[in-house]
Formats: sequence, C-alpha cells, structure tokens
Amino acid sequence: MKIAMIGTGYVGLVSGVCFSDFGHEVICVDKDPKKIEMLERGDVPIYEPGLDALMAKNVDAGRLSFTLDLNEAIDGAEAVFIAVGTPTRRGDGHADLTYVMAAAEEIAKAASDYVVVVTKSTVPVGTNRQVKQTIAKANPDLEFDVASNPEFLREGAAIDDFMKPDRVVVGVQNERAADVMAEIYRPLYLREFPIVTTDLESAEMIKYAANAFLATKITFINEIAALCEKVGADVKQVSKGMGMDNRIGNKFLHAGPGYGGSCFPKDTKALARIGQEHASPLQITEAVIKVNEEVKRRMIDKLLDLCGGSFNGKTIAVLGVTFKPNTDDMRDAPALTIVPALVGGGAKVRTCDPQGRHEGEALLPGVHWIEDPYKAAQNADLLVILTEWNEFRALDLKKIVNKMADPKMADLRNVYTAKDAKRAGFSAYESIGREGFLQD
Repeated sequence: MKIAMIGTGYVGLVSGVCFSDFGHEVICVDKDPKKIEMLERGDVPIYEPGLDALMAKNVDAGRLSFTLDLNEAIDGAEAVFIAVGTPTRRGDGHADLTYVMAAAEEIAKAASDYVVVVTKSTVPVGTNRQVKQTIAKANPDLEFDVASNPEFLREGAAIDDFMKPDRVVVGVQNERAADVMAEIYRPLYLREFPIVTTDLESAEMIKYAANAFLATKITFINEIAALCEKVGADVKQVSKGMGMDNRIGNKFLHAGPGYGGSCFPKDTKALARIGQEHASPLQITEAVIKVNEEVKRRMIDKLLDLCGGSFNGKTIAVLGVTFKPNTDDMRDAPALTIVPALVGGGAKVRTCDPQGRHEGEALLPGVHWIEDPYKAAQNADLLVILTEWNEFRALDLKKIVNKMADPKMADLRNVYTAKDAKRAGFSAYESIGREGFLQD
C-alpha cells in the first residue's frame, strides 16, 4: 500500500518510518527544504532512540522516501495522513487548526483517485467533519473518505509504542474506509494487538480524554506530595501503596515538578475549551491545569528556601531541562518556568542536559551550558535535579559534594534519598513529598 505522510515532525516522522517498516511504501512530505535535505542525508531532526537506524533500514529497502512535492507523494496513494502541528491558539486555549485545514485543502487539489484522508494530528472533536467539508469544497468531484487515527506515542519510547501499542484507535464513517485502515494496520491485527474502531467523534475524544486523565494522575500525586511534606509521609511509599490497587495502577504516579511536553499542556487546555464551548465545563481538567502551574511555582519556593531566601549571587547547577528523559523536547518543560526564575533572581545558572541544549539555548537565555554534571557542580551553591536522565541517576555524590562551594541538593525527581545525600556530605537536601534535611 502507498501512504503519504504530510508533516515530518515528531508524530509524522515516527509514524511514517514505522509504517514503512510494516512493509508499506511511505512518502513523507514537508514544506521545509532544510528538513527534507536533512532527512535525505539520513539525519534525524528529532531525538528519539532507535529512530535513525529504523529510518535508514527502510530508506535502504526502498520503502521510505522524503519530498517537498505533495503531488508526487499523493499520486497513487491509498491513504494520506495529516500529521501537522496543532499548537495552542493564543488567547483562547483552543487548538490551532490552521495547518490541518491547509493540508486538507492541498490534498483535495492534488488528489484525483479515491483516497482515505487520515487525521493523525491531535484535533478537537468535530475536526474530521470539518476536514471532510474542506476537501469536498476544494474538489467536489473527488471520491474520498476521512478517518481519525489519533497517536499515543510517548517521547523516548515512540517506536515501541507504535509497534506494540496498548491499542490503535480508528474513527471512520463507513466500511470502505475501515477496510483501508485495517489493511494499513494489518501487521498489528495479525499479532492480535487491540484495534478499536469507532465513529469520528469518539476517536477524537478518546485522545483528549486519555491525555487529560493521565495529566490528572500526575497532578493528583503532586498535590498529595505537598501534603506528605506537611504531615511527614513519604510520597514514594504512598504512590507504591496506591499503585498496587489494580483499579488505580502504578503508572503516572511519580511526584515531580509538574507535567510538560507536547501533549498534556496543549491537550488539557484544548479539552477544557471544548467543554466551555459546549456549555459542559470540565471542572476537573480546568483544576488540573491550574494546579500544574502552581506545582511549578512551588518548586521555585523550594529552591529559594535552600538558597536562604535569595538567588542573587548564587551559583546553581541544573541537571536536566527537557520535560522528560530520552527526548530533546522542551515544550512546556518545568525548566521553562524554574530556570528563568533563577536567572531573574540574580543567580548564575549552569545547565547540563544530554539532549536539551539544541532547543534550550534559544529558550533559556542567560544560562551557561556545560556537558559534564561534575563540571556544572564546580563551586556551585545548589544542585538541582530537574529531569531524571539515566546519566543523573548514578552520580558520585561525594565527588559532587567535594566540588561544590555549598553542597545543597534539590532533587525534584526523587532520584536519591535524604540518607544518600547525608551520607555523601550534603548540608541540605530537599525532594518532593519526602523527608529532607537542613543542617545548621
């Protein structure tokens, strides 16, 4: 089957590469000449473990190619996927559908034979019907169907998520479109992975509801962590005890500095906006958005306490700035709230992240980028663990202490324990929802 993938961002590129590994002929289209040139050289514009090797394998096999020419990509394609950005629209929190509708119109003008237009981008309920109207208006003679196929890819584990999914969600309006989608995902059918076929609106809603629920779990445990600090409980033990209940599950119950990334912030805002527009406010989702921002600000207060009430003149080493490990994505990362507060407060900030510098240099002005965590800690007054990269999980804490001017640690991912920090010689240690200490 020939598939065209419009958009070579995170979702489009990962999906296109994985579809080609299923055995389909995939052409990925983008309007950015530099990105296409990069992909044709075999370079991957995003950091995703294993993607470069899988891409090279399928390019060499002749199943995967890249182009600026939409007409070339669509010619003979049985399915065209829209995988363009849907950023939060300024002013109202809604998803911006400009790129989706522009892609739909371009598909309509380029297509001549029957095709299924599949929305892979995360879009509000009702968008696929708008896509159908846009295509029909631009090319009234075109025979086509639309389908909704939301993605559920975790950055850092996207290939496994695509190849071994918890489920694949497909929203269609008729059997003809359902048959095309079934053929696309045939390798997963054969391996008996769950394929959920629904109407268009349900497929669109599943994506938003799933992300909002996961964001709620994260925010709930972060609120519990704040209470644990007040009453003397240990949030890691609380999370473990909760997670052993099969009705709750142990995923997304890790306390931290708040959620970020490309999905949860954008999708919770969009879902809240959809509820408001339909006079059915989603009060839990709205509260999650509010509390998540408060969690990030609470982290700043923690750091301020460790610095004696002022950041001015302090040297602070921040380990990790991406929103999670194994990605270079900085979108809505807690670092974008916390680090500027440090810089604005007069601190000299050194940042260390295995993949974050490429995006971070533009997003975090005024910081010093250092490749080695031990060099970052040299003569520092505070060490902050902000992203739990594996590189930061097994630090020689005694070596860190010996390099610091004032050995204090804010472990905002609960990587270590107060016992670890005290044994290494730190004079102060703070984490999330657990016991810390401050020596006189």
